[in-house]
Amino acid sequence: MPLRTRLSCYENWLINLEGWKCISCSGERFWHGDRHTYQDKHRGYRCTASPTPHIIVICLAHHTIPIMLLFPLLTLLASTLFKQALAFPNTPFTSSNRDILDTAGNKIVYKGVNWPGAADVMIPEGLQYQSIANIVSGIKSLGLNVVRLTFAIEMVDDIFSNSASSTLSNALNNALGSTNGPTVLAQILKKNPQFTSSTTRLQVFDAVAAELANQGIWVHLDNHMSKGKWCCNGNDGNTWFGDSEFDVSKWQRGLAYMADHGKQWPSFASIGLRNELRHHDSSSPAQPYDWAHWYEAMVPAAEAVYKTNPNILIFFSGLDYDKDITALVNKQHLGNGHYFDPRSFDFGNRVVMELHNYQNNAKTCDSITSGLNHAGFNAMDVNNSGYYHVPVVLTEFGFDQNGKDYNSVYAQCIKTFMTGQPGGPGGWMQWALGGSYYIREGTQDFDETWGLYNHDWSAWRDANAIAYTKAFAQAS
Repeated sequence: MPLRTRLSCYENWLINLEGWKCISCSGERFWHGDRHTYQDKHRGYRCTASPTPHIIVICLAHHTIPIMLLFPLLTLLASTLFKQALAFPNTPFTSSNRDILDTAGNKIVYKGVNWPGAADVMIPEGLQYQSIANIVSGIKSLGLNVVRLTFAIEMVDDIFSNSASSTLSNALNNALGSTNGPTVLAQILKKNPQFTSSTTRLQVFDAVAAELANQGIWVHLDNHMSKGKWCCNGNDGNTWFGDSEFDVSKWQRGLAYMADHGKQWPSFASIGLRNELRHHDSSSPAQPYDWAHWYEAMVPAAEAVYKTNPNILIFFSGLDYDKDITALVNKQHLGNGHYFDPRSFDFGNRVVMELHNYQNNAKTCDSITSGLNHAGFNAMDVNNSGYYHVPVVLTEFGFDQNGKDYNSVYAQCIKTFMTGQPGGPGGWMQWALGGSYYIREGTQDFDETWGLYNHDWSAWRDANAIAYTKAFAQAS
């Protein structure tokens, strides 16, 4: 006896596969338990155990199939899906021309958000308001697959010096004072009872990394600053190699330490060597600001990371607040005989470039796209022989969550540009996740209007902007 089945057959089959998402052939997406009515004829679904696409499944809608064949088919497909799901995190990743590839050779597109953890307290923000699990669940619900988790080298320096500042209690007291520090500590411990006052900063990072892995999200560590504080400006002592608070040897030591420590994090996939290198003011003791000195600091740092942990991608930022990697990717001589040819390095198949963009006041999309391509995104075009072909990820962009900026020329152009890259979408990470900071530039409990979460991290700040981020993730 034949069984005629419509789309509901596939939804019912997936009813117990928690966390799976289905995509119709027309591109519409839904969670497995959702009820939808489709008017057109869909011939297949692609299902994912977010974040990695796994298999194409032929839909039974609008077809007749003998019932004796139906259940063996579904059993086989379910078995395949579960085997693929268990493969997370599919690392180590490699870079191949303009793509990031997982262990099976599948293209990986980073679509993520920045979770700051490099400011004065030097732990991930928001834990006085919500549990780590709740925060990560929100990230997961947006369809994102990676978190850019920022840290300060000072945190590692304190570990090497066995400083008492490493404990959660002392870190909060140092940053917030002896009155507010204990208050915020009590709030953190209430929301995250797995911690104590003697929990270390790094153990907090461990807990965040563990929960990200638990919910199927990759960790991208980013060295944001040397000194734990808000970033950035031209006289903050952290601008460039050798600046007053930018000790190159400690920076390289800190990167190697975190690369090694991160081996215990199941979804640790990549590390950014330095955030927003920039020109220093005239009084700075920093080295000369040029590409030759960039090369002579960044390449040894990458070598130190690779020697310690050869299984993570290494992200290279450029100059001018990471708005320029042109000289690195267009085969220019950098000075002192240096060229940044990824193929020449032992870590060459781990190289990824990163850029930032904040052209929020742009009037035309053309001005944004031409600027991004000139800045280095041309490296994503394998048909352009004038460039080294490497993955380029937009690790920072963002806008005010005010109910209108999501629809600006800037926001819409960034989405169109990144999803329309030659060869497929490029990776991105939005700034920022949280709606507040423990302290920012001297103001405690600072409100972050660019944050996806509201002030107390209990809900999204702007529903329209969240719809933008979800759509961006779905299109990537």
